[in-house]
Amino acid sequence: MIPEKQFNIGKILISNSLFLAPMDGFTDHPFRIISKKLGAGVIFSEFINGLDIVNKHPFLEQKIFFTEFERPFAYQIFDDSPERILFAAQFLAERNPDFIDINFGCSAKNVANRGAGAGLLLQPQKISRIISLLVKNLSIPISAKIRLGWDDASLNYLEVSKIIEEEGAAMISVHGRTKKQGYSGSANWKAIEEIKSARNIPIIANGDVNSKDDIQRISSATNCDGVMIGRGAIQNPWIFQRKNIEDVTYQERHTLFSDHFNSILEFYGQKTGMVLFRKHLKSYIKLDHLSRSERIQLFHPLDKIHFLDQVEFYMRSQISSQQA
Repeated sequence: MIPEKQFNIGKILISNSLFLAPMDGFTDHPFRIISKKLGAGVIFSEFINGLDIVNKHPFLEQKIFFTEFERPFAYQIFDDSPERILFAAQFLAERNPDFIDINFGCSAKNVANRGAGAGLLLQPQKISRIISLLVKNLSIPISAKIRLGWDDASLNYLEVSKIIEEEGAAMISVHGRTKKQGYSGSANWKAIEEIKSARNIPIIANGDVNSKDDIQRISSATNCDGVMIGRGAIQNPWIFQRKNIEDVTYQERHTLFSDHFNSILEFYGQKTGMVLFRKHLKSYIKLDHLSRSERIQLFHPLDKIHFLDQVEFYMRSQISSQQA
């Protein structure tokens, strides 16, 4: 096993280099808490739209709520306007996060096509202005998340990472795909290693980390300072304990499911929480192993007790089948 690296984000010592990636609709407060309990070292918020802060979105308070337990904690902001990003960052800095992260990597059409997220990779000078504004006006560290470029014809990751470092950012996370790839194909870990070799600030590797072996493999391949886990953590939150899903017992799964389910209901209220929890079911049962009628029944509006009984039945039967 590769020894755990220690490094700093600004003055913040990072001694656990497994990061929970920011994921819109998933890395809310309840999911961040269970990830932290399982061993995630650094935690990011969901994507926060600068427009939502300017326009005082009605659900903003829920989205930006965090607790001391989640530290080291960062808010991640996306927008296409440097001035609006600065306004959002200054607003969020008042909540005392450990650092602020800027999203230059989201490939979703409604984000990238408006010139935010990965859309900013087409405008390196705007990236320069964003990082410069934040570093000059905030007293906490600024980091950034990037992709390798817009497409294979515009792989500008070395240029962009150089700009981000030179403007004073404290860390860069790299998803080893282009915007055009989205989440298709394979992540290019060699490109992440190129960035790591060229830069003097911490580099965090992201992409195709779905098992405990992948953590070791991406660390060896990139020589990165840390590993960021996104979709792999949704499928298997125990990856932060360096466990594969098949190593998780029924009792472990049931305990975490109960903890997560109850915390979502407490945080959002029962009516909203019952709806929102369904997207997290893939952390506990294999939905693709259910028949169409079983999935319809599971996602049909149910009372709390009936829903719990169904999930626990599928969880137990799938674990028994797995161990048979």
